[in-house]
Amino acid sequence: MHIDWAIAFASVIVGFTVGLTGMGGGALMTPILVIFYGIDPTTAVSSDLIAAMVMKPVGGGVHVRRKTVRWELVRWLVLASIPTAFAGVFLLHATGNSDTIENTTKIFLGATLMLAAMAMVFRSWLQGRRSAAARAGTRATLTTGKIPVRIPLTLAIGAFGGLVVGLTSVGSGSIIIACLMLTYPQLRGAQLVGTDLVQAIPLVAAAALAHIIVGDFELGLTASILIGALPAVYVGARLSSRARDGLIRPALVFVLVASALKLLNVPTLILGIALVVVALVGLSLYAAADAAAHPQSSWDTVGLKRDSWLRWLLIGAPLGVGFGAAIAYFAKARPQLAAATIQPGGMVTTAP
Repeated sequence: MHIDWAIAFASVIVGFTVGLTGMGGGALMTPILVIFYGIDPTTAVSSDLIAAMVMKPVGGGVHVRRKTVRWELVRWLVLASIPTAFAGVFLLHATGNSDTIENTTKIFLGATLMLAAMAMVFRSWLQGRRSAAARAGTRATLTTGKIPVRIPLTLAIGAFGGLVVGLTSVGSGSIIIACLMLTYPQLRGAQLVGTDLVQAIPLVAAAALAHIIVGDFELGLTASILIGALPAVYVGARLSSRARDGLIRPALVFVLVASALKLLNVPTLILGIALVVVALVGLSLYAAADAAAHPQSSWDTVGLKRDSWLRWLLIGAPLGVGFGAAIAYFAKARPQLAAATIQPGGMVTTAP
């Protein structure tokens, strides 16, 4: 068994980011293996899935102990995701010879990464709106008791997520959780993460087993990923409460979009132009959406002018000026807004 220490080092960065942000590791590790280390896409997908099969129970166990897992959702998600995860792997290997399979995997991976980037933007926007509503006391969250399960929609989420994970290893920590947020708005953030982590354990195990059966698995590559990722996930999780999420997630969206376009074989010139547009315009619009999600009362609490920030972000976006305003917003204004808490009774406090 050969350990590639360069890959182990890359997995440290990925593991730390996963622990810091809670996103799925496949969205970062798989494209890194394909783009920077020249690993065959199917081998990268299978090795990352098997590594995730080892790591997911660690995070899932924490949420089981904290009782933040909605088991009534897990059982329906798993019921649909396991067969489609198997099906995704075998469908992929039925597309033709090895070259065709590798190219198909690469295209699926690029498209899924773009979808994951959009899901991350949507998740952040939705979290902002719900956090603001919770601070204003206008949103009720569920802590105990069962929830009415929307069975057909939950089965559809599980089936789609399983298929995507089987094809690409991406989706269990990005796409599925965004779908759950939209379907079950009454769940708290910890419940969403806990439910997603636990349902992903049998999901990635099924997809990993299917890849082992078809012969994609490489023990040395998987071991290299685990050596770096396991301790890094723990360290990242420990530091997550002090991380500036508003700065980290836009950077991750940029990385996902860049990786997706590269895997989709976009010409270098067009790739460069697209990334400049994403950086200059996309970040401004993302910041404007986040700023708009905070109610006027929060802006008044911290002494900032909401309309002025929105004008700089929206009007400056197509001119490139909004990029600087977005950096200033995420670095200065957003942490203050997140700290300003309005209790249901109208008392204004500042979170420590």
